[in-house]
Amino acid sequence: MADTSLKSRLLRLFSTNVIVRNVGGKKLKVSDTSRTQSYKKGNLIDRYQKIFTGAGLSGYSDALMTKSVRLNLFKDYESMDSDAIISSALDIYADESTMKSEYGDVLTINTDDDNVKKILHNLFYDILNIEFNLWPWIRNMCKYGDFFLQLKIDERYGITNVIPLSVYDVSRIEGIDPENPEYVKFLLESSTSEHRYKAEKSATRLELENYEVAHFRLLSDSNYLPYGKSQIEGARKIYKQLTLMEDAMLIHRIMRAPEKRIFKLDIGNIPPAEVDNYMQQVINKMKKAPVVDETTGDYNLKYNMQNITEDFFLPVRGGDSGTNIESLPGLTYEATEDIEYLKNKLLSSLRIPKAFLGFEDQIGSKATLAAEDVRFARTIERIQRIVLSELTKIGIVHLYAQGYQDADLINFELDLTNPSTIYEQEKIELWNQKTSLAESMLRDGILSTSWIYQNIFGFSEDEIKKQDQEIAFDYKQKFRRSQIENEGNDPAQSGESQGTPSDLAMGRSGHELDDKGGSERGGQPGAGRPKEPNKYGKDSGARGRDPLGGHDKKLGATSAPIIDRSLALSHYDSLKKSMKFNKNDKEMITEMSELELEYKNEVSSLGNDKSND
Repeated sequence: MADTSLKSRLLRLFSTNVIVRNVGGKKLKVSDTSRTQSYKKGNLIDRYQKIFTGAGLSGYSDALMTKSVRLNLFKDYESMDSDAIISSALDIYADESTMKSEYGDVLTINTDDDNVKKILHNLFYDILNIEFNLWPWIRNMCKYGDFFLQLKIDERYGITNVIPLSVYDVSRIEGIDPENPEYVKFLLESSTSEHRYKAEKSATRLELENYEVAHFRLLSDSNYLPYGKSQIEGARKIYKQLTLMEDAMLIHRIMRAPEKRIFKLDIGNIPPAEVDNYMQQVINKMKKAPVVDETTGDYNLKYNMQNITEDFFLPVRGGDSGTNIESLPGLTYEATEDIEYLKNKLLSSLRIPKAFLGFEDQIGSKATLAAEDVRFARTIERIQRIVLSELTKIGIVHLYAQGYQDADLINFELDLTNPSTIYEQEKIELWNQKTSLAESMLRDGILSTSWIYQNIFGFSEDEIKKQDQEIAFDYKQKFRRSQIENEGNDPAQSGESQGTPSDLAMGRSGHELDDKGGSERGGQPGAGRPKEPNKYGKDSGARGRDPLGGHDKKLGATSAPIIDRSLALSHYDSLKKSMKFNKNDKEMITEMSELELEYKNEVSSLGNDKSND
C-alpha cells in the first residue's frame, strides 16, 4: 500500500525539482524551484571535482576535497568581510534588495485567491518574519554564495519554523539515484562541544530531503555547481593584492618618514689613524647618555631617543670647513596611483556605484551616476530573482501541506521592490513615448489599432481581444460611477440608467444596462409570440376568420354593414359580456348558431370558386 503521509507526498512532489501544473486548457505552468532549467544536465558537476580529478589526488575522497576547498574559500570571505569597502558592499546588497514598496511591504504577494494570499502573508510575515530576517539571509548568500534554511513542517499547519544552517556544515548531494538523476538531498554534518570547558566534541550527521531545505544560491557560474558563486568572489584576488600593497606602503612610509641629519665634523689636523676614535667619541656624546643604576651602581650608555640612528656623521678637513649639521628631508607626500588603481578594480568587481561607498570624486556628472545606478539596479534585480525563486519553493511546500493541489498550488507570484527610482523612471518614459506615438498614429489615421497593438506594444491576437473586452468593461464601470455621482443611481443594482440624453429623448426614466436589452425576466404579461399560429376560418385570433373582410363585403348591400350578420363571434362574445344578457338570450344564441352554419357554407363555396379559378 502506497505511503500517503505528508512527507512521502512532498518527497514525490519535489523528486523532479520541476513542478508542472495544468492551469487551464492546454496551458501548463512550470515552477522551477531548484532552477535546474538554467543549466544543462552535463554541467551538474562541481568545479572542485573537475579541478582535482586526475591530478594525482584520486586517492582522496572527492567530497572531502570539495569541502576542503570550500572551507578555504570561506576563510578568505571571512577575511574580506573585515575590510571596510567589502563589508559596506555586502550591507548595500542586503539593504537594496529588501527595500519596502510605496505601500510599506517588503514582499508583495500577487494572487487572485484571497485565501491563498492570507495564508502566504501569514507564512512570510508572521512565521518567517522576513521584515527582519530577509536582510541577514541575503547578506550571507551574497557573502558565501549559498544560504541554507531548514524547514520545520507540520502535517496540519504546514511550515511552523525555519532554522538557518551554517554553510560550513551543509553539503548538497546530487546524482546518487540512477533512476532519478535529479534527486537531491542535503547532508548536515556539524561538530559541537559538549561543554565549553571540555575538549570532547560530538559530531552529528543528518540527511535532509529536498523539500526540507531551502537552498539560496547565486547561480552565476556553472563551474561552482551544485553550489553558488559568492558575490565577492571576483574581488578575492584584487583584495589580496590591495592588502599587500597597503601593508607595503605603510611600512615604507614608516621607515622613510623621519627626517635625517648630516653631521659634518671638522677633524682639523688629527692624524688619520685617530679620526675613527675621535668620531666615535663625538657620536657617543651626541647619541648616548651615561646612566647610573641606583640599585646596582652599574654604569651604562643608553640610547638617546632624541636622536635617530639613521643620522650620518661625515669627517671634513681643510679650508674653511668647520663643524656643520644639515637636515635631510624625510618622505614627502606622494600620490598613491598604485593603490588607487587596485581600489578602482575592487569597486568595479563589486558592481556598486562609487558614490554609494563615499567616493563621489570619481562621478563626473549626474548622468554618469544615473547610468551606474541603472546597472546596479540590474544586479540587485538578479539577486532578488534568486531569492524569490526559493521563497516560492517555501510557499509551495506550505500550501501543499495545507491541502492545496494542482493549479491552486502555484497560483501566486512573489515580488520584491526594485530600489532604483531612475530605473523605474526609464520604464515610465519608455511607455510614455509609446503611448504618445500610438495616440498620434490613431489621431492622424496613419495605421490601424491592430497594427499599433502588434508592432508598438507587442501584443498577440489573444491579448488584443482581451484588452478590447477589458476596455469595454472599463467604460461600463466609468458610466456606473458617473450615474452614482450625478444621479444617485447604481445601474448595476437598479438595472436602469437615469438622466442620460437617450433617456430624455425616449421619454422614459431608464433602460437596461445589459447588452442583451429587453424587459424583465419573463417579459410583460401577454408579450411575445403566440403559442399557436392563427388558423384560417377560426376565431382564435383577430385575423383568423376573415382577415380581408370578404364575408362582410358579400353580405352587406350597402356601405353600412348589417350588425347582426357582419360581427364575428369573437366580437359578439365580448359584446355579450359587456351588455350582461339575461336568460332570454338563449334564442339569440340559437340564431347565431344558425348564422355560423350559414357562414361556414358560404366560406366553403368561396373556396370552391377559388379552386375553379
